[in-house]
Amino acid sequence: MALEIHPYGRVGAEIAGVDLARLDSADLAQIRAAFAEHGVVFFRDQTIDEEAQIAFARALGPININRFFAAHPHYPEIALVIKEPHQTANIGGGWHTDHSYDAEPALGSVLVARELPASGGGATAFASMYAAYDALPDDLRAQIEGAKAVHSARHVFGSATNAYEANRETRKDGRIGNASAADVLEDVVHPVVITHPLSGKRALYVNPGFTIGIVGLEQEESQALLHALYAHALDPRFQEVFHWQPGSVALWDNRATWHYAHNDYHGERREMHRITIEGEALN
Repeated sequence: MALEIHPYGRVGAEIAGVDLARLDSADLAQIRAAFAEHGVVFFRDQTIDEEAQIAFARALGPININRFFAAHPHYPEIALVIKEPHQTANIGGGWHTDHSYDAEPALGSVLVARELPASGGGATAFASMYAAYDALPDDLRAQIEGAKAVHSARHVFGSATNAYEANRETRKDGRIGNASAADVLEDVVHPVVITHPLSGKRALYVNPGFTIGIVGLEQEESQALLHALYAHALDPRFQEVFHWQPGSVALWDNRATWHYAHNDYHGERREMHRITIEGEALN
């Protein structure tokens, strides 16, 4: 069966006719191209164990060992994204893009569904930063021309303060940790608008999770501009929601999308395995 790519419309595409545990070079090239073009690609009905997930991620680039998430006990490359029935907070329950706080932000993330709520909850929403940039109003576009933004992990993963109220629970129960590493991680600066290194498209590169300011602006003005950009980027025209099923896999581009994990399955268990792929400096 030939590989088939079915675009979702707003952001993302579903790829059929491929076995991620048995990829050839032609399959990988098509997946990489679809990933760059659509921002996130989804796969259904996959039988992929931990070793195959690692091999798939490694075929796309070097693997980043997560500093803050609990790791799989046998595969340190895999970060555990788990919510138990008694827990109320989930991981990723706010709009963000992974690792923008790194000097060389992550290329992408591979997420595999291992255990899903019977209710069907726990979907993941994605927003296209290609589309958000293309639709920017002229006044906002003018304000961010040549601008740079500061990104940080300390306010989310550090010991002093937390952006997410949920982090109090996830830290206490061990799902999130290593606050001392976040405390000493220096803030980084990236362009507010990047040229995507694979697609060549322009993309908005700020996010509510890890962007803390605009270089050269006072705090009040900086936050006002960021909030205007966020309000624009969260237009439903730029979003799709992926509903997980057994055997589902998602590969998203952290330079071209935001994502948000729905927390609508209290009393049920959800276990996902995430691998992050290292990227490069952005311009």
